[in-house]
Amino acid sequence: MASLDPMSCHAAALSVVLAAAVLPPATAGEFSASVRSHGLARQTAATGPLAQAHALYGGIAFEQPSEGAVQLQMQGSTQWAGLQWHADVLAQAQRPEGGPGHTQAAVLEAYAAGQAGAWQWTAGRKVVGWDVGYGFRPNDLVQQEQRRTLVSQPLQGRPVLMAEQFGAESAWSLVAVNPTTGRDATGAGESALAARWYQRLGSADAYAFARWGRRTQGSVGAAWSWVASDALELHASLRHMARFDAWEDASAQPAALARASPWRPVLRQGAQQALLGGTWTNAEQVSMLLEAWWDGTAPSRTHWREWAARNAALQRLGAAGAPPTAVASNLAWQTQAFSASPSLHRQNLFARLAWTTGPWESALDMLYTPADGGRLYTASLAWKGDRLRLEGGLRASAGPGTAVLRQLPVQRQAFVQAVWVLE
Repeated sequence: MASLDPMSCHAAALSVVLAAAVLPPATAGEFSASVRSHGLARQTAATGPLAQAHALYGGIAFEQPSEGAVQLQMQGSTQWAGLQWHADVLAQAQRPEGGPGHTQAAVLEAYAAGQAGAWQWTAGRKVVGWDVGYGFRPNDLVQQEQRRTLVSQPLQGRPVLMAEQFGAESAWSLVAVNPTTGRDATGAGESALAARWYQRLGSADAYAFARWGRRTQGSVGAAWSWVASDALELHASLRHMARFDAWEDASAQPAALARASPWRPVLRQGAQQALLGGTWTNAEQVSMLLEAWWDGTAPSRTHWREWAARNAALQRLGAAGAPPTAVASNLAWQTQAFSASPSLHRQNLFARLAWTTGPWESALDMLYTPADGGRLYTASLAWKGDRLRLEGGLRASAGPGTAVLRQLPVQRQAFVQAVWVLE
């Protein structure tokens, strides 16, 4: 694991204290802080386009090194001028293995909230998470959170103007997200209007969603969650979108060398996303989560076959004596396909087994892609006290050598993390 420079940690902590000072003066309020530290060890892949690129020309592309980090997070809420004010700031000192350390500070949340008649409003940066899934959330229209991360990290909210109305068994949420971004912003940074309607139906919760993005235009969705018994919960989510952002290989000749990355952002027409899942929990606090989802924005099987064919063609060019730097660069550019969408494949199965006993929490999960037999395993063990949480875990890919998950630049990872809540 990488080490950290203590002076960097002190500088980061000072920046958080200064940022927290922007909270308005108040007669009463709440304040909390926590220190989080983690070490993350990564083992680079021996297969895949990036490994092949480095075999031809070492150091041709950036690799994700192991790292260590220390974070200080501070949150404050207060009433002032008839409004609720909230700020959540984070300072981090990070040092990758073999490289210089750096510090940074970020505002995770900073917003004011008030009430106008029957509506509550919020203005500022805020985390707004929607939908009912665990491994995948089609209707996460505002935050668009990256799911299933190995090391848990605080989320940074999006700039929003939000109005909400709550009834006894129903609620409305209307959100303008990223209202000041330009027309070219993509993904979670796109300027959009989003709405959510919630209705309680006995032991079930029903949701309806709508979104209009400046570039991607309209999408509609629905979700449902039902507590069938003390042990069983079922949930489902569905979304249809008119357009979505993606990446495509614009190579004129797949077997030819390109002078620059051939991958280009494109706006595609029409896609659906759907999720079906359930959770079973017994009296001994053993729980099993099963989810299956379809992500129509992910690359198709044909796309991955063509991608693999280009990788093979590039290797043949290298063996035939083509310039190593040119072939290695083209192979490294092939890794851009991994960020084309939140899912690597359209069909996905996810299973998670967890057990809680006293202060101990353990979990084992697997993501399976039926299209190519790829599997991603994650195991973790945590101990939680009154103010201290210790956690460690492992993640590794498995399956056939041709599976996309086996081509990722990082094949194995291990982490340890400590979180100390300050009084």
